Formats: sequence, structure tokens, C-alpha cells
Amino acid sequence: MTPNLRYLYTPIPFGLALAFALTTAFTLAIWLWAVRKAVPKRVALVCTILAGWLGLLSGLAASGFFLDVRAIPPRLPLLLLPPIGTMMGLWLTRTGRRLLDALPLAPITYLHTLRIPVELVLFGLYTHHQLPLAMTFEGRNFDILAGLTAPLAGYYLTKGPIANRRWLIGWNLLCLVLLANIVLTAIFAAPGPQQQLAFGQPNVAVLKWPLVWLPGFVVPVVLLSHLAALRQLLRGQDPKPNTTT
Repeated sequence: MTPNLRYLYTPIPFGLALAFALTTAFTLAIWLWAVRKAVPKRVALVCTILAGWLGLLSGLAASGFFLDVRAIPPRLPLLLLPPIGTMMGLWLTRTGRRLLDALPLAPITYLHTLRIPVELVLFGLYTHHQLPLAMTFEGRNFDILAGLTAPLAGYYLTKGPIANRRWLIGWNLLCLVLLANIVLTAIFAAPGPQQQLAFGQPNVAVLKWPLVWLPGFVVPVVLLSHLAALRQLLRGQDPKPNTTT
């Protein structure tokens, strides 16, 4: 089936682009705060790498690089593979695991509130024919629940470590399921050889600036935050926030 690419070259409305750019800035700020708490001497390096990556994605999106949906090899994976490779490197190396274990749980839990503005932006993009209804909370995307409950999860970090550790593990697992649901929907709805859904209105938003930052940065940070939290909680680390500076 041939996807409807009528809106492939239609720019994302300025208001929605600004809202998502600010959400990305919030994500970057919270993540760097957590990294500074974990490894203060490495925060400048991490900031430089992330700024370079975000800048590279912006340049490629501005040039229309990702809009060539018939390119061989497909270009959408280039948004995903570098973040996936980075996460694997953190998970498989001793230095990376030390970083994951040192990340303070409070900021990487409250960070998930960003999923509220993300979902609102996605709904706005649906109304402008940039992605399908299935990717919104009126479709089959319930990821906004993770954002709405993140303050409650953060609050429980200040309580007793034994009972609430189980609660926090369950919350992180449930939120991972919600995240996997929308990520798979977004991938299978994007134009390209992998598309299986939403041929009438495919997911063209993630091929444009600033929405390229969603699969290229925001989603990987959200995923890594869940994985780091689960690693710490399952290893029996105290879920109370680190109050030292």
C-alpha cells in the first residue's frame, strides 16, 4: 500500500515546533543535572557531545535529509542507531554501569513529566496532518499517564525504601510498556520499508525539525532513565534521592 505523503514537506507549525524545542531543552537540562550529580567531572564532555548530536540532527533535518523516504538504505534508522549504540555502551562497560548506578533517582524520575507536553504536541501535530491518530492519547497512545504519575513516583522516593522500592519497580516497568507501545506505533507508522500502519496519514513529523529530536534524543533519555532506575532498584539501592551536592 502506498502511503499518503501529501504533508511530507509541510513545515511543522511554529507554535508546536517551539513547544517541542522547549521540551527538548527541559529534557537536556534535567539529564545534565543528573549527570552532574553522578559524575561532575564529565558533565562538560557529556554536554558537548549531546549539543553536537542535537546540532547534527538539526542540520540534517533542515537539509531535508530524512524526508527522502525512498532512499536506500533507509535514513530513519540513522535517528535511532547512534542512541541505541550509546545506551548499549553504557550498559556493557564498567564505566557506563558506574554512571548508571550513580545517577540520582529523583531527577531521572521527575524527568518523565516531560511526557505530558510531548503528548500534547503530538496531538497538535495530528490536527495538522503530521502523524496518525493512533499516536495520540485519543488513539492508542497512553504514554501521558507516565507523565501524570511521575510526580507521585518522585514523591514516593522520599518515603520508606523497602515497600516503595517494589512500587517504583512496578511503575517503571509499566511506563516502559507504555513507551514501547508508542515507539513501535511511531516506527510502523513512519513512511519507509518498515511501515505497517497509518498509510492514510503516516508519521511524517519525526522526519522534520525539531521532531527529529524525539527519536534521536528525548525517547532515548526517557528509556535510559527507566533502565537506570530499574537497575538501581533491583540491585537494592536506596530509592531515596541523593541530597548531597
